Amino acid sequence: MNPLIRVEQVGKVFGEAPTQTVALRDVSLHISKGEFVAVMGPSGSGKSTLLHILGFLDDLSSGTYHFEGRDVSTYTPEEIARIRNEKLGFVFQAFNLLPRTSVLENVILPLRYSNVPEREWRDRATRAVQSVGLFHRLSAEPSTLSGGEKQRVAIARALVNNPSVIFADEPTGNLDSKSGQVVMEIIRRLNDEGHTVVLITHETYTAENAKRIIRLKDGVIESDALVTQRAAPETYNK
Repeated sequence: MNPLIRVEQVGKVFGEAPTQTVALRDVSLHISKGEFVAVMGPSGSGKSTLLHILGFLDDLSSGTYHFEGRDVSTYTPEEIARIRNEKLGFVFQAFNLLPRTSVLENVILPLRYSNVPEREWRDRATRAVQSVGLFHRLSAEPSTLSGGEKQRVAIARALVNNPSVIFADEPTGNLDSKSGQVVMEIIRRLNDEGHTVVLITHETYTAENAKRIIRLKDGVIESDALVTQRAAPETYNK
């Protein structure tokens, strides 16, 4: 069986010589359906660049990337847009919620660009919000939410199209430890339910929620190993 994600000798260069920056060098890795992989590394190691390539948000400079067994260089722009909307979910450190817009409307947003009939939008978004324990905040605006609640809304938005892969880029970076634990428990549960998760983090205790940790340094994979013992799960009130 082909892996869900396969990159071979991928490189990424920004700028032009002689001032160009090499962000990734000959990176090769496979991620199978249902895996929970954490990508770790210090600032400037290339981990966010790798996520942007895997998430079809940026192009690679060299090497190959196969998603679901197909070389991504063969996709049309329309196909890439469809994959990003229907098969990939994104959770970022900065939340990226629309201000002066309710929780429900923020979560509905990806559905507006999908093939899901409009009559189903509200029910699907409501279920996604409920799955992260925020049903009581459906009509609230982001300005009234805590950081942890904002991130949970962002997760609900990432989930609303039932994506194959969830990309989480430093999802606990702006949160206190308790809120971060709640967010990570939700992400772990999503993986247990069958979602493939690719987590970018510089925090060891966050990475240890994953089942496999890839360490990057200066754009090169230093190590790729299974986690021998996952951190104990936390609980939150739904």
